[in-house]
Amino acid sequence: MGGVGKTTLLQHIRNELLQRPDICDHVWWVTVSQDFSINRLRNLIAKHLHLDLSSEDDDLHRAAKLLEGLRKKQKWILILDDLWNNFELYEVGIPIPLKGCKLILTTRSRMVCDQIDCQHKIKVKPLLEGESWTLFKENLRRHMALSDEVKGIAKAVARECAGLPLGIITVAGSLRGVDDPHQWRNTLKKLKDSGTGDMKVFKLLRFSYDRLDDLALQKCLQYCALFPEDHLIEREELIGYLIDEGIIKGMGRRQDAFDEGHTMLNKLQNVCLLESDKTEDGGKCVKMHDLIRDMAIQIMQEMYQVIVKPGAKLEELPNVEYWTENLKIVSLMRNSFEEILPSHSPMCPNLSTLFLRDNRELRLIADSFFKEFRGLKVLDLSKTNIKKLPESISDLVSLTALLLTDCQMLRDVPSLKKLMALKRLDLFDTKLREMPQGMECLTNLRCLRMNACCEKEFPSGVLPKLSRLQVLALDVFLITLKGKEVGSLRNLETLECNFEGLSDFVEYLRSWNGIRSLSTCKILVGTTDTVDWEYADCFPSKTVFLGNLSINRDIDFLVKFLNGIQGLYCECIDARSLCDVLSLESATELEHIEIRDCNCMESLVSSSWFCFASPPLPSHNGMFSRLKELCCVGCNSMEKLFLLELLSYLVNLEVIYAD
Repeated sequence: MGGVGKTTLLQHIRNELLQRPDICDHVWWVTVSQDFSINRLRNLIAKHLHLDLSSEDDDLHRAAKLLEGLRKKQKWILILDDLWNNFELYEVGIPIPLKGCKLILTTRSRMVCDQIDCQHKIKVKPLLEGESWTLFKENLRRHMALSDEVKGIAKAVARECAGLPLGIITVAGSLRGVDDPHQWRNTLKKLKDSGTGDMKVFKLLRFSYDRLDDLALQKCLQYCALFPEDHLIEREELIGYLIDEGIIKGMGRRQDAFDEGHTMLNKLQNVCLLESDKTEDGGKCVKMHDLIRDMAIQIMQEMYQVIVKPGAKLEELPNVEYWTENLKIVSLMRNSFEEILPSHSPMCPNLSTLFLRDNRELRLIADSFFKEFRGLKVLDLSKTNIKKLPESISDLVSLTALLLTDCQMLRDVPSLKKLMALKRLDLFDTKLREMPQGMECLTNLRCLRMNACCEKEFPSGVLPKLSRLQVLALDVFLITLKGKEVGSLRNLETLECNFEGLSDFVEYLRSWNGIRSLSTCKILVGTTDTVDWEYADCFPSKTVFLGNLSINRDIDFLVKFLNGIQGLYCECIDARSLCDVLSLESATELEHIEIRDCNCMESLVSSSWFCFASPPLPSHNGMFSRLKELCCVGCNSMEKLFLLELLSYLVNLEVIYAD
């Protein structure tokens, strides 16, 4: 049965094992899910061993390599969670017998246990009545005792959850803060006819969904179900979609919309309909229990026509009879399509959302495919191998988001002139031959991300027409911009770009409020031989990179313009100290400074500055008060890194690297 606590129980066991190196050397957790395949399972296990199986010619050799890798390890425990299919251990590459090692799995099927020949089978039973009431009370999170009347009803509500932890947690979460006995009795009445088994769990979850009493929250939960089962959904990515769809309404500033999105996700976590998680690199994510996902899909199917088959290993699109005039949402991400042929020309005028992302084998989409998608608003083709975007894209006049991130084979995009409703255009990590035509017509655009085309400079005259831009993220190493044009974008909150020289940068800084008005920025002035995108991501969210520049002190570039930055990188510039680059009195937010191959630099701060500048007294929020990391490499004229007078300002300095 689902929702009885198998995964949670095993998570506790894993955490205990991780604290007991005397029991085993390695504990590996693999979530299998319904989109099971031998190859996928093998790759997931190999990832824990840092094995690359892609170089092997066939399944037999891949299994042999994994087998060898597992045998080299000693005293390991492999946990396979949410297994739906049986398989032969040798086909994957799991050694038989498991000498000194253990394989633990969870499944809803007794038959799977029998067919895999598990030595010990443990049936996880529902909680007893007393245990159920304890768990229910914990998830109510009450600071004050319930009245006797409400307590009696609450115990009855807990009993109706049939000892199923998932149901108990979600129902209790939805009733936090409720004191009115009428509401409690109404809840009890709704739960009494909720069936048994998985139907019981569904009814309990549906009750928690209905209790949200907020259409935007309900739509947000439904949207999470468009991703594959057990998928870690990155918060920022999800909120971007919710803005595209209008689930989060326009709020002026994009940061305000993201704050609203995070608040919505927190609410869904607080009522236990979403779980918090993290990616391997620490990125914040949410995850859905598979039963909650099934419920959300069922609700969508009741409301409108949808095709939701992400991660279903489909090699062809669903048959034409599924593509009806009333079709509203299609999610076919992470499948195995290679082509969408002219024979597939569906008429779906009401289709608003189409996800074809993560289909790495998709190389061709026929022009006819999009011709009758007049109502399409969100189109995501990211992480596909298409080389050319169909011409019919040009006629999708309702489109608000066109997402082509990481389409590394993409060379051609048709004219975007008619797409005047477009608010988000993502062409990052593509290989476009030229800038798309009609960019100047996208006057509603809020977010533009793209990397280098053949043009090394962004076409003149386009940016001032995109006056509503809030996010402008261009390849900081390959596309240069004019400072005056960037300065005309008064709504910018995020800026990632390259200015060819100091004159353009100063022109931008002198416009309006410059860097101070930005929430995040990565700005390269000049060129750099050392920094790439991966390295740039290690710097704080507001960083300026200065490379291969001659600092002209006559234009007074420094004194006020670099206020508010958190990271500063200097490479091959002729400054004698940081006094030539920024106003030290205002360097209150700097966290990271890196100086490379600046052969004219003699010290971090010149001694003359202390003599003439009347430096402020050290304080917890003053000059250099937030500086944590300082790196100085290859500066041959550097005689003193710090003057003695500077030390009292460096109250938070953690890392110094000098070479």
